[in-house]
Amino acid sequence: MITPLANHPTLARRAGPVVLCILDGVGLGGGGEDDAVASARTPNLDRLMATCPSTHLRAHGTAVGMPSDSDLGNSEVGHNAMGAGRVFDQGAKLIDAAIATGAVWRSEAWAALIATPTLHLLGLVSDGNVHSHIDHLFALIRRAAHDGVPRLRVHALTDGRDVAARSALKFIEPLEALLAELSAQGRDYAIASGGGRMVLTMDRYEADWGMVARGWACHVLAQGAVFPSASAAVKDFYSRRPDLDDQYLTPFIVEGSDGAIRDGHGVLLFNFRGDRAIEISRAFTEPELTTFDRGPLPDVVFAGLMEYDGDAHLPERYLVSPPTIDHTVGQFLVAAGRRTFAISETQKFGHVTYFFNGNRSGRLDDELETYVEVPSDVVPFDQRPWMKAAEVSDATVDAILSGKYDHVRLNYPNGDMVGHTGDLEATRIAVEVVDRQLARLEQAVRTAGGVLLITADHGNADEMFLREKGKVLLDPAGAPLGRTAHTTNLVPFIVVDPRGELTLHPVESAGIASVGATILALCGLTPPDDYLPALVQLGERA
Repeated sequence: MITPLANHPTLARRAGPVVLCILDGVGLGGGGEDDAVASARTPNLDRLMATCPSTHLRAHGTAVGMPSDSDLGNSEVGHNAMGAGRVFDQGAKLIDAAIATGAVWRSEAWAALIATPTLHLLGLVSDGNVHSHIDHLFALIRRAAHDGVPRLRVHALTDGRDVAARSALKFIEPLEALLAELSAQGRDYAIASGGGRMVLTMDRYEADWGMVARGWACHVLAQGAVFPSASAAVKDFYSRRPDLDDQYLTPFIVEGSDGAIRDGHGVLLFNFRGDRAIEISRAFTEPELTTFDRGPLPDVVFAGLMEYDGDAHLPERYLVSPPTIDHTVGQFLVAAGRRTFAISETQKFGHVTYFFNGNRSGRLDDELETYVEVPSDVVPFDQRPWMKAAEVSDATVDAILSGKYDHVRLNYPNGDMVGHTGDLEATRIAVEVVDRQLARLEQAVRTAGGVLLITADHGNADEMFLREKGKVLLDPAGAPLGRTAHTTNLVPFIVVDPRGELTLHPVESAGIASVGATILALCGLTPPDDYLPALVQLGERA
C-alpha cells in the first residue's frame, strides 16, 4: 500500500504536464570526430543546453547499481534508476554476491538442474556485463563439474554489441579450453551451438519472433551450418565476410557435439537481464505458445539465472532473486491521482513502462495511465536511422496539448539502437532526427504551460570508434573499427521551463536516479525521504 505524498512546500502543479524526454544512448563525449552527438547538427539541443538550466549526470557504474564505476550503464538499469528515484543493486552485482557467498548453489533451481543427465547453458558469451558476464558462465561450468554433472553443453551467443564488434574469439577460445580441460578429467563438456545475438534467440518486446525461432532451431533442434568447433565457425565467418561482426553471425552447430535439447535435460539461461530473455524463456515454458512452430516441446528443467518478469513470474525457476524495487515514481503518481502518458516505439517501449515501473508488467492503474507503443520497423537500424521518432513525437505532442495528463514520458531509441550498429554516419543522422523532434516537444510544452526535462539513460552515440589505451583501433584496410557498445560518459540534463522560475539544485556527483524526485517535485509532490535529491528548485524568475 502506497501512502500518498504531501504536497510540495514550494513547487505547485503547472497547467501543463511534466514531460520527461529520454534521448536513449545520447551521452556527452569528448567531441572528437567519432562523437556522433557532438559532430551531428543539433541546433535545438545546443540552444537548450546554452539557454536553459542544465547539468551533466552519471548514468553508469555505481550510479545505477552496477558493481563498479568501470561498468557500462544500460537502458534497463537506467530506467530502473529514474523510475525508482534511488539506486538498487542490479543484475551483475547481485549475481557476483550470490556466487561469492555460495547462495546460488544452494538454490532449489540449481539442485534441479544438476540432477539432470545433461545440463545446457544458454546465453551471451562476453564480458559486456549488460546481459551477462563470462565469469558467471565459467563459475557455472566449474560448479557443475564440482557437483558431478556428467554431461554439459554450452549454446553460445556472440556479442559484438556490448563489447568490441569482433571480439568473440577472446571469449570462445578460453571457453573451449576450459571445457576441454574438464572433459579430459572424465566428463563430457562442449560447446554445442551458437550465433549472433541480433540474429537468433535474443529478441525483445516481441519485435521479431523469427529470431527466437532461429534460436530454437539451432539450440534445441541442432539445425545450422556445421563446423569442427565454435572458434572455427567464428574464423570462417570472419574470413568470408569482412564486414560481418559478432552480433550478426548466423547459426552454427559444432560437429559431433550432439547438443540437441531433449526430454529430461536441464536448461539454464545464464543471461541476467530480463528484456531479451523473456521470449526464449516463454518458448521453453509455455505449452500453448503459437508464435512459431517449435515441434514437440521437450520436457526439460528450465531455469533462468534470474527471474526475468516479476509480474508473470517468468521463469518459474531461477537461481538469484532480482532486486525488489518498490515505491516507484509511477506508484506515487497513481496514489496522488496524477495522470500519466508513456510512449516509445517497440524497441524501448518496455523501458518507459516495465523498467521505469520497477520491473512491473502492465499499467499500474488502468484509469490514470495511458501507454502507447509505436511498432518499430524490423530492419537493420543503420538503414533507417530515423526509426519512428516522428511518430512518437506526433502522439506525444497530442498528449501534451490534450490537457489530460500530469506526467508524460517518452524515449527516442535512435541514439542507442543506431549507435549499436557502429555506423558513424547513420548515428549522426539518428541524433539529428531526434534533435528536430526536441523543437516540437518544446513548443508543445510551452503552449501547454508545462515543464520539459531532457536527459539520457546512458551514453552510446557519443563514442563510435573502438579504442584501446586511448588509441583508435584500425581494420586491415586502415579504417577505424566501429564501437558498438555503450560508454561511461556523462549524460545531459536540461530543464525547459517556460516560466523561467526553476533553477538547478546542486547535487554532488548527481546521477540519473535523481530524475525520480525531480518528476515528483514538479508534479507538486514532496519526494520520499529515501529518494535521491531532486535536481531543481524554485529560483528567481529569469
